[in-house]
Parts: sequence; structure tokens; C-alpha cells
Amino acid sequence: MSDAKGKLFETSEKFPQTEYWNDSCAVKELEYAIDRGATGATTNPVIVGNVLNQEMNLWEDTLIKWIDEMPDATEEEVAWRLIEQMAVRGAKLLNPVYEKTNHKKGKISIQTNAKLYRNADAMAEQAIGFGDLAPNIMVKMPTSAAGIKAFEEATFAGISINATVSFTVAQAIAVAEAVERGLKRREEAGLSNENITPVCTIMVGRTDDWVKEAVKRDNLCLDPCALEYAGVAAFKNAYKIYQERGYKTRLLAAAYRNYFHWSEFIGGDVVLTITQPWQEKINGSDVEVKERMDRPVPEKYLNELKKIPDFIMAYEEDGLKPEEFVHYGAFVKTINQFLGGYESLLGVIRKLMVGEPIRK
Repeated sequence: MSDAKGKLFETSEKFPQTEYWNDSCAVKELEYAIDRGATGATTNPVIVGNVLNQEMNLWEDTLIKWIDEMPDATEEEVAWRLIEQMAVRGAKLLNPVYEKTNHKKGKISIQTNAKLYRNADAMAEQAIGFGDLAPNIMVKMPTSAAGIKAFEEATFAGISINATVSFTVAQAIAVAEAVERGLKRREEAGLSNENITPVCTIMVGRTDDWVKEAVKRDNLCLDPCALEYAGVAAFKNAYKIYQERGYKTRLLAAAYRNYFHWSEFIGGDVVLTITQPWQEKINGSDVEVKERMDRPVPEKYLNELKKIPDFIMAYEEDGLKPEEFVHYGAFVKTINQFLGGYESLLGVIRKLMVGEPIRK
């Protein structure tokens, strides 16, 4: 059975502490993943736009109905109704996992408005509002200095957060510490922390992407094999610190670029959120499913990486200060992509509002 369902199912059977999530809320993709051991899902503005394009036949009539029912609504109001309903639909598909695991797994992450990444109060307010959508909702927010404040407030309100737009050890530690402050405040207020399951994403593939760009920018000549380990090295260093300090937050690896972003984390008490194309590649591979989380990055590659200033920023605990998070190259590129994806989604809604046909 394990061979028939692929390597990710085998991973979930042998290493249940290494959770695997579907990096999308598309129905067919989520069903594929759940059947192979997935225990959660993630979304963001780009994902929602892509899912809408894939499933326009399922959503167009509903969107037109909402537009007619809400004659005063802006495209943003309609878009957020769609985003929320996609999350609710995914939450329902994951509910059996949620119930089976006593509410520890089976959750879906919905992301706050990317435009709010500088506004802690607005992010926290939206995050807390999302908590009413379904019992198995988590909330993603960007890991800016404002995001760190929002993580604490949302945690105090009982929200399981998913810190995103995060690429560095410094961000991961700031997130975990913010969550700990929120949990402590809940304890002092006599509130339970039992069902709060926070995660902090490190977008390992985007860490790789940025380090490679920095190498070109700085005209460095390095072993190209080392560059495939940048995100892995940052993730493993953050994991070591998390384990030593006993944070309740768990690390989540996202933005896959090579199979190391799965294989090197097997055996860790972590989450791996994977797009369907990468799920299919991994499931069809002949890579052995064995524990590698505690295996260090080869020293020769780590020494090469440490010649890159932007890698040091990602790898060292004090590589960045919170006020510098939004200026790190990977953050700049990713938040702009998220903002662009959000604007593209609004553009689709706007076309429907003015009666422009979507389906050809």
C-alpha cells in the first residue's frame, strides 16, 4: 500500500511527527494529498487566484450571484468572501483529520490581507475575525516587525498562527518568542492553550532563490552545489534552536525548489507544505525515506555559503533585526508577488462586476 501511494504516504507512516500539508486549497489537489497522508493545507493570495483560474467553472455563477446580492460591495469585499469560502471548503475536507487527531491536525491556513504587512493592529483584527470561520482554521501573517506584534495578539486571542513571508533564523526566533508571550498571557488569564498549534514558515526555496541572486549581484564564484543547501541550512539551524528552547511553535518548510526540501527534513517534528507538482515528483522518486533531520549540511557546503553576506543574514540567529525583516531581499520579492497576486484576483472580480466574460 505504501509503495502504491508514494513516498509522502510512506513518510507519514514511518515518521508521523513529520507532517505533510497540501500547498493549495484546490479540491482535487487537496483530495489527492489527504489520500496520501496530508494533514493540513495552506493558502495565500497567489494560491487563491490560481485556484480560481482552475475552478472558474465552479465559482463563476456563485461570484455573479454574490455581486448581484451585494450591489454596493467593492471588488475587495467580494474577493474576501471568496477567499473565506475557499478556506471554509478546505476546512470541511480536513475536518475528519481534525476530529481524528483530537484537534491537533487537520487545519487550513488563511492569509490576512498582504497590504496590511506594516499594520499590527489591522492584521491581528483580521486574524481574530478569521477564527470564526471554522474550528480548524489557522491564520497566516507576514513576518514583518508589525507581524511579530500581531502574532502575539492573535495568539493571546486563541488563534493558531502561521508566520509566512519568512526566510531566516532571526525571523523564526522572533515568531516563536512572540507566540510564547501570547501563550503566557493566556495562562495568566486562566485560558487554555491546549488546541493552539502555531507554526512558523521558512520559505526554504525562496531563501535559496535569494542567496543565488545575491551571489550574482556580488559577482561571487562558489561551488554551485552549496547553493542548493542555503534554505536547508537555515531551516536546520532554526530547528536546532527551537528544540533546545522548547518552543511550542513548530517550523514549516515551504516553497520547494529541490527534493532536499522534503528529504532533508524527514524525521523532524516539523510541517512540510508541498504543491501538487512537487508531491507528484517526490511520490514518483526513488529517494529513500529515512531520518535526515539531524544530519548536518556538509561542512564544505556550509563553509561556501558563509562567504555570502545574505546567507549569513538568513542563517545566524542575530542575522537581522526585526526592523530589517521587510528589507531582506527575499521578503521584498515575496511580498510584492503576494501583493501582485492579490491585485490580479481583484482584477478578475472586477471583470465579473462589469459583465466582462471570464470563461472562453
